[in-house]
Amino acid sequence: MTGVVSGGDPARREQLRDSLAAVHERIERGCAEAGRDPGDVTLVVVTKYFPASDVLLLHELGVRHFGENRDQEAAEKFREVRHALSEAGAPGLTLHFIGQLQSNKAAHVAGYADVVQSVDRPKLVGALAKGAHAADRTVQVLLQVSLDGDTSRGGVLPADAEALADAVAAQQLLQLRGVMAVAPLGADPDAAFARLREVADGIRARHPGADWISAGMSGDLEAGLRHGATLLRVGTAILGSRPSLL
Repeated sequence: MTGVVSGGDPARREQLRDSLAAVHERIERGCAEAGRDPGDVTLVVVTKYFPASDVLLLHELGVRHFGENRDQEAAEKFREVRHALSEAGAPGLTLHFIGQLQSNKAAHVAGYADVVQSVDRPKLVGALAKGAHAADRTVQVLLQVSLDGDTSRGGVLPADAEALADAVAAQQLLQLRGVMAVAPLGADPDAAFARLREVADGIRARHPGADWISAGMSGDLEAGLRHGATLLRVGTAILGSRPSLL
């Protein structure tokens, strides 16, 4: 049938269908409690370490936004996925790069990722812009914000976020869309995401189009919704535990 990539394990498809439905129920319930419209929230399914076959099954189930955080894996997997979708005449997808990004890989990532959620320093801005120009494509950018002051795990300090936002906005083929953060381990996610909302509001005051907030994962998506998240990055709750790497 045109538009659908056939094949895949029927049992795995049912497993993904059920877990995806459960996450959508959580989103709807969280939005109701926060007085928000679920239509304003985008689910990004994080498929790192999982095979292309899972991506294709999720696409068949209606998922259109996917997240990856390893350059080589993402490039190879989504080259295969996009080819299969094109051959079937199926709708496309949006690929989000969400992991810490090395500056020497940023230009390569700009050639295939539609959104880069982990920009946290000026050097990455230049490298991404170079890659975007080489590929002649626009890349949407989120600033990753450190909410605990520890930038070793990625993230710009809140005090430096507006200057970094200005640097992204100055690049012709980079589109500043907003901010992203991970709640610090052991911290109250509500307090963390409230701080992220403050940073987001400051950036949006300078750049009105930067209205995306990527906050909330499998364990704390409800907290993200309470504090304005428009993107949720969910992997384990949908795909299960990561497969063992050989």
